[in-house]
Amino acid sequence: MKKLIIALAAGVAAMGAAQAQSTIDTSNYTAPRPYVGVGVSGGKNQASDDWRAGAKVFGGYNIDQNWAVELGYTHFGSRDYDTNVPSGLPGRASVKGNSSYVAAKYAYPLNERFSAYGKLGASYNERKNRIAGYGDYNERDTGLYGGLGVEYALNQNTSIVGEYERYGRDKDTGTKADIVSVGLKYGF
Repeated sequence: MKKLIIALAAGVAAMGAAQAQSTIDTSNYTAPRPYVGVGVSGGKNQASDDWRAGAKVFGGYNIDQNWAVELGYTHFGSRDYDTNVPSGLPGRASVKGNSSYVAAKYAYPLNERFSAYGKLGASYNERKNRIAGYGDYNERDTGLYGGLGVEYALNQNTSIVGEYERYGRDKDTGTKADIVSVGLKYGF
């Protein structure tokens, strides 16, 4: 996980350095253009009752200044925890999870650099559970996806994004459906 975060940070720094001399030209925002992004997400783990960080990647296509279509994938990592096994005795278990989504996105520019946005779509969620000595079981579901966020343009192509997302219904194990994330978005 640390290697993934270091690689993401290095890639983001390289994109930012390459665009450091750009100035913001809002006349280009009306042209359709694709974008990609990376981020770090955080959510409360149901089994261990603590917050866990995960990685997020996303991409989309701005149809115009306000509307976009976006898809993304969030990996919540894995977590070991203590549990009561089926025999009633204490035991060890682990859970790892991920979610993916596709959504329509509506952005509202607040000024030349700031915008607020909302997303609405569908998500596919998976939690893989392993109880030591008893085997595996998985939870999978498809549900409603929604998100609210803000974006700050560093230059014409690079932005910082922060958002709250909801991936379907709450899960029995693993990370809850409510996630917060921060990331970097690059538009082509």
